[in-house]
Amino acid sequence: QEDLRVDGRGCEDYRCAEVETDVVSNTSGSARVKLGHTDILVGVKAEMGTPKLEKPDEGYLEFFVDCSANATPEFEGRGGEELGSEIASTLYSVFSSESTVDLKSLCINPREHCWVLYVDVLLLECGGNLFDAISIAVKAALFNTRIPKVRVLEDEEGSKEIELSDDPYDCIRLNVDNVPCIVTLSKIGYRHVVDATLQEEACCLASLLISVTSNGAFTSMKKVGKGSLDPESIFEMMETGKRVGKSLHIALQKVLDEEESLGTSRQKVGFLG
Repeated sequence: QEDLRVDGRGCEDYRCAEVETDVVSNTSGSARVKLGHTDILVGVKAEMGTPKLEKPDEGYLEFFVDCSANATPEFEGRGGEELGSEIASTLYSVFSSESTVDLKSLCINPREHCWVLYVDVLLLECGGNLFDAISIAVKAALFNTRIPKVRVLEDEEGSKEIELSDDPYDCIRLNVDNVPCIVTLSKIGYRHVVDATLQEEACCLASLLISVTSNGAFTSMKKVGKGSLDPESIFEMMETGKRVGKSLHIALQKVLDEEESLGTSRQKVGFLG
């Protein structure tokens, strides 16, 4: 109630997040995000595929989530599968809005060839607020993704051949300006907090997951938890989500641009740092 939490943060404060891109060498793009004790690794692989029938001039994204058994004891055996599929379906709904990623830029040849981006999410450690950390890591990995340039050559008989560029710098980059980040608002008592720790999640009866773009537009909303939320608090949470989401995007983009500007001179921290 006094806008003070156990770890000294205010209700709308995030923990310090560490973001590093280009950490996995054999992917088209990758990122690792540490948020408190939550540790997420995302790899994006661009592969050639066939466009979907209903959208013949667009590529598409596929999400896979793997919960490492080391992340938390609950994931041993098949414990993480349910959470993994829940996170994947949430990511699909977050990216279902047409404006999030320019899928037309992933089309090579309408009805025949397109780029499919396989987004692999690995949960290395769970320390609360999984969805926000995953969405930050996905955005950072998509920002880091480089897709080879392709030329379609047609011979006299009309058969088409695809030629990939050999130059690693001759690639297309995704515009991630409209890629949303998830802001999870956890209701505790009469107030709601962002970036809840495991202890706060244990006290929370209901949470609202809101995906917000950098200009404050919502792409999806989902309630989790056994408790109920009254309409008034939902509107309050949405306003908070919009406010916090905008500042989250600004901070993330600043870090990504700074890292990009270092070029080859940047020191890679990776897993051993």
